Amino acid sequence: MTLTIWVDGWQMQCCGENFTPGDVVSWTLLEVDPEDYADVVGSERADEIDFREEHHGQDEGHVPTSVEVVPIVEVHCRYGVPPGATDKVNYPVPGTTVLVPVEKADGWAKARPDVSFAGYLVTARRVTDLQEGAAARSR
Repeated sequence: MTLTIWVDGWQMQCCGENFTPGDVVSWTLLEVDPEDYADVVGSERADEIDFREEHHGQDEGHVPTSVEVVPIVEVHCRYGVPPGATDKVNYPVPGTTVLVPVEKADGWAKARPDVSFAGYLVTARRVTDLQEGAAARSR
């Protein structure tokens, strides 16, 4: 069984460790409300997100989970102040998502016209799932 994990670009830039498909990583995974990501990745892809990776301000009791990275997709979107907003804070603009499959995540994506790098959608398998599958195949 695979998981889809959101990895914030800013967290990778701050203190994340590079990863590539095939790497086994140990991440603190927090459950998400997919709707929180709909404007960034689009509604269809947001519904696929199971967890987000977190290494800042982790809540007590969250144990890191070992997962094998499968594919990695960079997520870019446009940001802007919503019409009628009074706080002048930039938010993701729905419908502007650009998804780019990549072979390495290091937090520093190549600039793309009219959009900004937001983060990564990572498909992964729990390491325990891999070990159980290997054990079943060897029987």
